[in-house]
Amino acid sequence: MADTSSAATPVANASLTDWIAVVAGSLGALLATLDISITNSALPQIQGQIGATGTEGTWISTGYLMSEIVMIPLAAWFTRIMGLRRFLIVMAVLFSVFSVGCGLSGSLAGMILCRIGQGFTGGAMIPTAQTIMRTRLPAHQLPIGTTLFGMTVILGPLLGPVIGGWLTENFSWRWCFFLNLPVTAALVTLLWTGLPAEKANLQALFKADWLGIFGLAVGLSTLTVVLEEGQRERWFDSSLICWLSVACACGFTALAAGQATARQPILQLGLLANRRFASVLLIGTVVGAGLYGTAYLVPQFLGVISGYNAEQAGSVMLLSGLPAFLMMPILPRLLGRYDLRLLVVLGLVLYWASCFVDTTLTSQSVGHDFATSQLLRGVGQILVMMPLSQLSMRSVPTHQAGDAAGLYNMSRNLGGTLGLALLGVLIDRREHFHDAALRETVLANSQSAQSQMAERSAGFLAQHGDPAWANLQALGQLANEIAQQTSTMTYNDAFFALGLAMLACLPLAFLIKQRTAQAAPAR
Repeated sequence: MADTSSAATPVANASLTDWIAVVAGSLGALLATLDISITNSALPQIQGQIGATGTEGTWISTGYLMSEIVMIPLAAWFTRIMGLRRFLIVMAVLFSVFSVGCGLSGSLAGMILCRIGQGFTGGAMIPTAQTIMRTRLPAHQLPIGTTLFGMTVILGPLLGPVIGGWLTENFSWRWCFFLNLPVTAALVTLLWTGLPAEKANLQALFKADWLGIFGLAVGLSTLTVVLEEGQRERWFDSSLICWLSVACACGFTALAAGQATARQPILQLGLLANRRFASVLLIGTVVGAGLYGTAYLVPQFLGVISGYNAEQAGSVMLLSGLPAFLMMPILPRLLGRYDLRLLVVLGLVLYWASCFVDTTLTSQSVGHDFATSQLLRGVGQILVMMPLSQLSMRSVPTHQAGDAAGLYNMSRNLGGTLGLALLGVLIDRREHFHDAALRETVLANSQSAQSQMAERSAGFLAQHGDPAWANLQALGQLANEIAQQTSTMTYNDAFFALGLAMLACLPLAFLIKQRTAQAAPAR
C-alpha cells in the first residue's frame, strides 16, 4: 500500500517573521511607487524655488523614472551578491539620504542628481517585494501577500499627487521628501527583524555580465528619456533625441552581446520563451500604459478644462482607490478560489468600460462626471493587477522568482512610459486635427458665425463702448471656445485609444496557464 502520510501532512502557515518580511517588502514598494508621482502636484513651486523652467522641471520626474527602471531588473543580481536583507537595508538608508538631499536642494542640478539617486535606490524595493512574497509565503497564503503588494502598485501613484499637493499647500514642497525619513526608519526596522542575515557572495561580482549591465543601464535609461522627453523636444527634430536614440541602440546591442557570451546574463531573457510568463509581461505592459495614462489624463482634463487645482483633482483620482480598500477583505479569497485568467479578463473589460464612459466628456464636465468611470477603473485595476502579480510568480519556478519579478515590474514601468509617450503623440495630432476641423466648420457656416460674432461684439461694446476692442474680445472668446472644444474631443479620443488597448489584451489572457504552485515556500 502506498504511503499517504506525506499527502495528509498539513501545509504550515507562514510565521510571524515571514509576515514581517512581507509587510516590509510591501512598505518599501509603496514608498518607491509613491515617490514617482509625489512631486507632480508640487512641481510649479519646486521649479520656482530652484530657478527651473517648465521644460527643465520635467527632468525632476524623468530622472527618477530613468534610474528606477534601470535598477528594477538589476535587483535580483544585487540580491545574489549582497544578500537580500543587507541589500534592502542599504537601499533604504540611501533612499532616505537622497530624499533629504532633494528636500534641501537649491539648484536644478542638485535636485535632479538626488532624484536619480532616489529612483535607483527606490527601484530596488519594487521587485524584491514580490520576491519576498513568493519565497516566504506558502501557496495557500500567497493571495494575501499578492493583495498587499498589489495595493502598493495601485495606491502609490494615486496617493502621490494627493499627499504632495496637501503638503505643498499646507507646509512646504520640501516635506514631500522629508516625509520619507520616518517611513524608511520603520522600513529598516522591519527588514532587520523579518529577513535573515545572509553571507555576501563577492565572487559573483567578478563573474558578472558587465557587458550586459552596461548595455542595460545605457539602453533603458536613454530609452526612458527618449520616451519621456521626445514629444516635448519634437522627437527627431532634436539633436538630443537623435543622440540618445543612438546611445539606446548601442546599449541594447551590448545587452544582446552579453546575453550571447555571459554564463549568467544579467537579464534572464530565456524566461520569455515561457509562453505563460511572456503573456503576463505583455498584458502587464499594456495595463501599465493604461494605469499611467489615465493617471495623467484625468487630472489634466480637470485642470485644463474644469479649472481644478492639484488638490481638487487629487480627490477625484482617489475615487479609483476606493474599491481597493472596500475589496481588500475579499481579494485573497477571490485570488485563491477563482481562475486568475477569468479575473484578468473581467478586469480588462471593466477597465475598457471605464475608458468608454470617459469618451462622452464635454467642456462642461467636472469632477462628479468622473465618479462612475473612476470606480469602474478602480475595480478593473484590482482585478487585473492582483492576478497578474500572482501569475508572474506562479509562471516560473521559485528559484527564478527574483529575475521574473524584475522583468515583470520593468515591463509595467516601461509600458507606463511608452503609454505616456504615445498619448503625447496622439494628443498633439488629434488637437491639430480637431482644431482644423472646428475652424473649417466655423468658416463654412460664415453667416451663422458672423451673426454670433455680431451679438458678442454688441455685448462687449455695451460694456465699454470701444468697437475695435469689442471685436477683439469677441474673437478671443471664440478662439478660447474652439480651443476648449478641441481639447475635450482630444481627451475623448485618448480615452477611446486606451480602451481599445485593453480589449486587445483579452486574447492574451487565455494563453496564460498557471504553473502548479509549490506546497511550501522556499527558504
